[in-house]
Amino acid sequence: MRMKFHEQLDALTDRLALMCRLAGEAIETATDALVNADLPMAERVFDLNERIEELRGPCEEQAMALLALQAPVARDLRQVVTGVHLVTDLSRMGGLVQHVAESMRRRHPEHVASGEAEELLSRMGRVAAELAGLAERVLRTHDPELAAEIGRRDDELDDLHRRLLTLIQDPSWIGSIPAAVDITLLGRFYERFGDHTVVVGRRVIFLVTGEQLNP
Repeated sequence: MRMKFHEQLDALTDRLALMCRLAGEAIETATDALVNADLPMAERVFDLNERIEELRGPCEEQAMALLALQAPVARDLRQVVTGVHLVTDLSRMGGLVQHVAESMRRRHPEHVASGEAEELLSRMGRVAAELAGLAERVLRTHDPELAAEIGRRDDELDDLHRRLLTLIQDPSWIGSIPAAVDITLLGRFYERFGDHTVVVGRRVIFLVTGEQLNP
């Protein structure tokens, strides 16, 4: 019975890690679409997010079944409960990426941003994709040290976000008001995506150690 439980738990972990990998692929694709004003590439982001959402239901159902039928305790219970929360975190990551693609599609064939603003958004997208890769590795390995590294790398994303806001608030910036709104929202989408990867790391630390870290 316990062997069957752990097989099902491993299957849940694999699905969660796949959701994370898809979110990382989506944020990278959305960033490429943004920088290149590439509509077909943006459409691919919607397909990736659909795959993430298709995994959400089975993950939630599997976690609930494990809770109801297996009555896990101690670390096993923490792992199932963590899985329930992770499904929501990973789904939100996919939703944020979709917002990036929607912004690009709305302005197509024009670029949403240009110059230094576009460069900063591109760098944010690259860091966000790397954070998703770290989060996937954490989900598969349950390595608390790697989980803590996510928080440190997210500081880089936060710094880029601050630089982006400083740029468009500078009186010398010549962009339009609609462009400023788009860039502000895009920066927020990337920043929140990074925040969710940090939450993934914290949840894994809780799973392994039983300690709940403060934000």
